[in-house]
Amino acid sequence: MTDLEAALRRAVRGEVGFDVTSRALTTMDASNYRRVPLGVVAPRDADDVAAVLEVCRAHAVPVVPRGGGTSIAGQATGTGVVLDFTRHMNRLVALDPEARTAVVQPGLVLDRLQDAAAPHGLRFGPDPSTHSRCTLGGMIGNNSCGSHSVAWGTTADSVGELSVLTARGRRLRLGLEWSGAPEGLRELVDGDLARLRTGFPDLPRRISGYALDALLPERGADVARSFCGSEGTLGVLTEAVVRLVESPRARALAVLGYADEAGAAEAAAGLLPLGPLTVEGMSVDLVPSTEGLPRGGAWLFVETGGETEAEARARAEAVVRAADVVDALVVTDPAGQRTLWRIREDASGTATRMPDGSEAWPGWEDCAVPPARLGAYLRDFRRLLTAHDLRGTPYGHFGDGCIHVRIDFDLLSEAGVARFRRFSEELADVVVAHGGSLSGEHGDGQARAELLPRMYGAETVALFERAKAVWDPDDLLNPGMLVRPAPLDANLRFSVLPREPVDVEFGYPSDGGDFSAAVRRCVGVAKCRTTSVSGSGVMCPSFRATGDEQHSTRGRARLLHEMLAGELVTDGWRSTEVRDALDLCLSCKGCRSDCPVEVDMATYKAEFLHHHYAGRRRPAAHYAMGWLPVWLRWASRARMAPVVNALASVGPLAAVAKRLGGIAGEREVPRLAGETFSGWWRGRARGRSRGPAGGGDLVVLWPDTFTEHLSPSVGQAAVRVLEAAGLRVVLPPTLRGRAVVGDGTSRSALALLTARRGGRVCCGLTYVSTGQLDRARAVMRRTLDLMTPVLETSAPVVVLEPSCAAALRTDLPELLHDDPRAARLAARVLTFAEALERHAPDWTPPAVDRPVTGQTHCHQHAVLGDAADRRLREAAGLTGELSGGCCGLAGNFGFEDGHYEVSAACAEDQLLPAVREAPAGAVVLADGFSCRTQLEQLGGVRGRHLAEVLAEGLE
Repeated sequence: MTDLEAALRRAVRGEVGFDVTSRALTTMDASNYRRVPLGVVAPRDADDVAAVLEVCRAHAVPVVPRGGGTSIAGQATGTGVVLDFTRHMNRLVALDPEARTAVVQPGLVLDRLQDAAAPHGLRFGPDPSTHSRCTLGGMIGNNSCGSHSVAWGTTADSVGELSVLTARGRRLRLGLEWSGAPEGLRELVDGDLARLRTGFPDLPRRISGYALDALLPERGADVARSFCGSEGTLGVLTEAVVRLVESPRARALAVLGYADEAGAAEAAAGLLPLGPLTVEGMSVDLVPSTEGLPRGGAWLFVETGGETEAEARARAEAVVRAADVVDALVVTDPAGQRTLWRIREDASGTATRMPDGSEAWPGWEDCAVPPARLGAYLRDFRRLLTAHDLRGTPYGHFGDGCIHVRIDFDLLSEAGVARFRRFSEELADVVVAHGGSLSGEHGDGQARAELLPRMYGAETVALFERAKAVWDPDDLLNPGMLVRPAPLDANLRFSVLPREPVDVEFGYPSDGGDFSAAVRRCVGVAKCRTTSVSGSGVMCPSFRATGDEQHSTRGRARLLHEMLAGELVTDGWRSTEVRDALDLCLSCKGCRSDCPVEVDMATYKAEFLHHHYAGRRRPAAHYAMGWLPVWLRWASRARMAPVVNALASVGPLAAVAKRLGGIAGEREVPRLAGETFSGWWRGRARGRSRGPAGGGDLVVLWPDTFTEHLSPSVGQAAVRVLEAAGLRVVLPPTLRGRAVVGDGTSRSALALLTARRGGRVCCGLTYVSTGQLDRARAVMRRTLDLMTPVLETSAPVVVLEPSCAAALRTDLPELLHDDPRAARLAARVLTFAEALERHAPDWTPPAVDRPVTGQTHCHQHAVLGDAADRRLREAAGLTGELSGGCCGLAGNFGFEDGHYEVSAACAEDQLLPAVREAPAGAVVLADGFSCRTQLEQLGGVRGRHLAEVLAEGLE
């Protein structure tokens, strides 16, 4: 234990982390930069903060305040001690609806303040796209803005008073008329009034540099306002009084379509006199699908408010009439507005990939110019990109002249980094030429601070340095930011990664087969750190259950990044730190769809476990749960299901078996079916004198392990419904060679002579989720051999278990990327609802006419999609929405020893409350075996597959 760590542990009541994991989680924010801190402290209160400052000052160690870690310029990274306010100093201290103020701690997430203010018809004006995870302290430190800044300004416009600790331990209360000003600040301002009155661009989004002009006497000598945007370099915020604004009772969203971004940019300023709440711009390059958007190559999102929906709509329609548009759409439905806003908010992540899949990076994320100059600026910006052979797609706050853009810089090579520097210097000159600010929202940090002399001139920058010295004479707080900055091309986070591709098992098709590129996908926007999900969202259930960064998708990606770097995490694939962080990953694949950059942590986890346990003994659960298809098949062949069920019901015997198998003692062992699904199928076939029933399309029904051995009633119901829809149902072959499609029991002489024993098909899911990739590959190849006759037909493969369908669609082709049959089989996979919709489009399902509750399976949400299921439910009269999130059982996860509490917490996040609050007579839908098991064991409720509900309706 170092002297510094020991001193901090003696002085601080909060957590002190100098371990590898704590440090690795804070090496980066959402920028291009990386610094390795000495340690992390989570202070419990202002006294803890004062103690940290005292200890660090005595040891001459820098201190870096950090909120949600979503800063894009590098200012939330540092080499000293990082203060993490999100763990304890995250409270809403008070809210006064009459005064329209709130008292907040720096670690409070913005959405929590909005939730508390909403019942009073109030809100905090600024709302960055990271509102679900950014903190008030970080917003004050960066002077954040958001989409509503044309109406409610920046964070500085919403700040009343600030409680601040200086590096030397002074407690100040900052406000108007020099309130709380440190000694020497007033003298500094009085000595340079002319410069402060003339040296600062007058535009709404001028965030760069220190806001010293807020200290002018004619502006109220507002010390709190001047502190905003100081990026933790002047003092440490411990509490803030912020102002709230009245939220419109109703809103409307006008989406205006333009031919291109220049047209949208030039139109934006002209809409401001109409008093909109937002004027946001985005081009077609950032939109995965233009479905639901008006025609055009770029759009303005213009929000209006009113006392009533009619008033808000009238204002939106006035905006449409005033705008010269290609096409337009006005939406007043809140759900429809949320869907459209989600497209815009996800752009910060979507923009990290160019249309061809290549990488793009921040660095020139948020320059701002006067709104009337935006069109001209964008044309110059595009010319500069072309001159440097770079690409980027601008978007952002067009009404305020603030542009976000990610650019395909090559930050891996020396030449690419040199071009990054040249482009940055030249673009800074273009911004200044248009009267703009180098930063219009996210701060200067390391990305732009070096270039501030180009914007302000050397003398004003020298004034910034003197101001910093007044507040922090020891240069203890976040050194290297804003003044005396590190070079913009130093400390790049990519420089430590291996240059040669890492030898891996999966194909990583979206990343060129490069595992490092896959890990680089995480840019730190931290959507995985949200404390609640909206709609059908899933990501990240383990973070919501624990609140611990290492159990978020971003945290795990950071540890994998450090594992590849080898500087902090030094034992590579054998790392226990990475293993422990991945241990609570449910492999729900929620991040694959909910993360704006489609990080696929489930695949990364399987990859890591494969290498981590290579040549070593695995946890018992990997053998018990990973090899589940084998154990269940053996029990079936030996007709041991009744014996197994009887033994599992004997408490002491079950306890011993669970202990040996690495299964949580709190779990009940699911009962095996007395007759397997294929056994039922064979008995049914023997009673028939002809082939498959029905005269419609042939479909191959996949007998997954869960349906086969644990819930054959689902398979039986599916057969009844598919045949009622006129489809001909068959099962996959069980013989390799020239087996007849769907003939699992063929005994023809030709089949026996030309075929050999093959076993049964299996998607390999349990082996993948436990990282047994060699075994998974062998099982998948056997499956492809068996399915070869099917692939020679046009028959689809209908998979009832969503997790198995997802494995066949994604894991199969990505793990067997060298076998073309894998992609062909993946393309054939359909869900139950998709099969009915595509192959029996004229069939009308039975009218069930009941409300539903339950949860969309996480793999269905992330990989398969549930649009067909929604339409099928609607056609059957099944009303209501299913919740998002993950059930928490997640295959083997919830059964493994040590996971029960997190598994139960995940179920309590969305699923169980939704079931408890369901109307009387509601059908509990749960297509996944894990979801049904979790409902039964934790909620005492029987969930049913959609096929079972429809089959019951047929009767």
